[in-house]
Amino acid sequence: MQNIMQCLRETVAFIQERVDLQPQYGIILGTGLGGLVNDIQISHQIEYTDLPHFPVSTVESHKGRLIFGTLEGKKVVVMQGRFHYYEGYNMKEVTYPVRVMKLLGIERLFISNVSGSVNQHINTGDLLIIKDHIDKQHENPLRGPNLDEMGPRFPDMSQPYDHTMIEKALSIAKKHHITCHTGVYVSVPGPNLETIAEYVYFHNIGADIVGMSTVPEVIVAVHCGLPVFAISVVTDSNYPPEEVSVVTLEEVIAVAMEAEPKMTTVMRELVASV
Repeated sequence: MQNIMQCLRETVAFIQERVDLQPQYGIILGTGLGGLVNDIQISHQIEYTDLPHFPVSTVESHKGRLIFGTLEGKKVVVMQGRFHYYEGYNMKEVTYPVRVMKLLGIERLFISNVSGSVNQHINTGDLLIIKDHIDKQHENPLRGPNLDEMGPRFPDMSQPYDHTMIEKALSIAKKHHITCHTGVYVSVPGPNLETIAEYVYFHNIGADIVGMSTVPEVIVAVHCGLPVFAISVVTDSNYPPEEVSVVTLEEVIAVAMEAEPKMTTVMRELVASV
């Protein structure tokens, strides 16, 4: 993507000409987790296909829509559908919306995703709040000339996830008797699911769950100075190795949709509390 700052300004100008809402928080919704939109008082919706320079979702379970409205009294901009490296986009394209949301004025970023467990104590249907991550993607979104207007050349990544929001979210989950862990997320390119040897490897290097998104967006959010909260719905269990079974996308979506009300409760009340 050439002259990315100019492209970002054009996207933001396009949105601001059509939307009279200044978002406080940005939210990225993952596979099968679009139900939070039902709790939003929507004021504007823009299809990704209508936004200049914006990528377009190619995954069937991702709607591809930018939504503006109010959630629990807070003004939000919501990505109903995200982008992945495996779709053929480079990492600057995958993370382009995060920079757009930052330029629109958001103060915090909330992210949801689905994942597979590589920890025998984390089960299908559980929630996990990400406290740290391991980046196994092929490309870093900050590679190339630094966007000095957005952040520093060498951002520190020792605390990518906001501890205060993590503690509040854990309290919310406990209040509602929702099984919710904290742990380490490893991000891989996809789109294939992992081999048993890879699951064992991820377990051995300290990961609790594995997925194909989130980390690139978090890197760019940290670069932009945005506090981040990320929560995952565990849709399949892949450790110990003798218990690994074949998983289909349909099964992943079914588990995500069943667990979605729990994730929505935590996310909604967290947004209200910060």
